[in-house]
Amino acid sequence: MIYLKTDEQIELLRVSNLIVARTLAEIAKLIKPGVSTLDLDKRAEEFIRDNGAIPNFLGYSGFPASICTSINEQVVHGIPSANVVLKEGDIISVDCGAVKDGYHGDSAYTFCVGEVIPEIQNLLTTTKESLYKGIEQAVEGKRIGDIGNAVQSYCENKGYSVVRQMVGHGIGKNLHEAPEVPNYGSRGYGVKLKSGMTIAIEPMINMGKKEIVFQNDGWTTTTLDKKPSAHFEHTVAVRKGKADILSSFEFIEQVLNQQAI
Repeated sequence: MIYLKTDEQIELLRVSNLIVARTLAEIAKLIKPGVSTLDLDKRAEEFIRDNGAIPNFLGYSGFPASICTSINEQVVHGIPSANVVLKEGDIISVDCGAVKDGYHGDSAYTFCVGEVIPEIQNLLTTTKESLYKGIEQAVEGKRIGDIGNAVQSYCENKGYSVVRQMVGHGIGKNLHEAPEVPNYGSRGYGVKLKSGMTIAIEPMINMGKKEIVFQNDGWTTTTLDKKPSAHFEHTVAVRKGKADILSSFEFIEQVLNQQAI
């Protein structure tokens, strides 16, 4: 069942998603060599609760943390740990969610730890750009396949591969709702998009091959060939003419720009 949201419900979703956006910006302030992923998780939970929301990942199907922290060849769903410490040249995808007033927010950003090599920076840039290519297709009258095709063609044309087993999703009163939103597909195929649909679009793009493996913790996925993977995610509302992005990278990038000065 796909739930169409009213304008009022979409605004509630926006509130939750902007809490997530500001949480990711708080995490951005901490990311540097020597910091553990558990340090990031503690700050995320504290900030989410301080803003009147609840971390919706914590306890979700048994997940033990408030954020997912996935480093280098880890694709998604890495579990924060005091034993995992960031190193110069790493990349880390931080996926974060919060629920407030019954509506869920969900967004992800892949950060550089110090200086990364240009090849990896290019992977991050392409993955983020592909997210916006997908969002351009999230308009009334298009189909789910148009979103996936936009992401897939953009990344594959630059020599990267698209993860198949992990996909985006509908979002609203539940963190995961119908429909699934793959990052690959054919134009003109799949569920028809209607105004009021709210979906999380989240390209997971590998430098090497598309195959991934699940680790023994039951959550963490890694690339089979151990090459880096990047992940960016926005929650959007389908509209006529142009998608409405409910999450934001603006706060993150303000922090990153200040650090670069």
